Amino acid sequence: MTFSFRPLALALASFSLLACTAQAADDSDAVKKAFAKQFPERKVLSVAPTSMKGVYEVVMPGRQIVYTDARAEHLLVGELIDVKKRESLTEKRMNQLSKVDWKQLPLEQAIKEVRGQGRRQLAVFSDPDCPFCKKLEATLAQLDDVTIYTFLFPLAELHPDAPRKSAQIWCANDRAEAWTQFMRKGIAPQGAGDCDTPIAKLQTLGQQLGISGTPALVFPNGQLVSGAIPKADVEKLLNSK
Repeated sequence: MTFSFRPLALALASFSLLACTAQAADDSDAVKKAFAKQFPERKVLSVAPTSMKGVYEVVMPGRQIVYTDARAEHLLVGELIDVKKRESLTEKRMNQLSKVDWKQLPLEQAIKEVRGQGRRQLAVFSDPDCPFCKKLEATLAQLDDVTIYTFLFPLAELHPDAPRKSAQIWCANDRAEAWTQFMRKGIAPQGAGDCDTPIAKLQTLGQQLGISGTPALVFPNGQLVSGAIPKADVEKLLNSK
């Protein structure tokens, strides 16, 4: 049986309002096995007890979090709220899962653009046919003293021609020039695009990082931000530690 992890309205109505009290016993391995038996088609990255007795957090690819009991007989989808602290434990955990180890990024597989002295750094997962990516590029063009690493991340389901354009750009004699000319000026890339590219590897990397849309920005402090955010926000994140 396949299961769609959609919010369960009745479960959430009672579950999300509960305060976190006693710590659940750590039977994570047993819970993981029980969950795998119930949902064999779902890959589980980790299982951990929550601060609510008998409730376990299950993390799946794409930073998806659900909650279950010790036997995986009940499943809750939504936010776990600490009423006393007035904070979402789910959101807090999501932020932790979103952290990216900058040192592990394969920067040699990125298009590198240095603006000014390039002392600040930024990585962007981008699709050449994504309108929001082009909007972000207009913002990035206004930055100074920054090195931008662009990972080609075409979303073929949305933009069927994006993989071809990505290959053409990567195979160009000057990748950075080909990228900026297309994204900022609309000058189409040339060439057959038949060289070896890292695009397939970057698709895998994006999935591992939970990236499902573009643009996605990664900063050296590990923060992952989605969307064409304003210049002021980019500057703030570039300068944060």
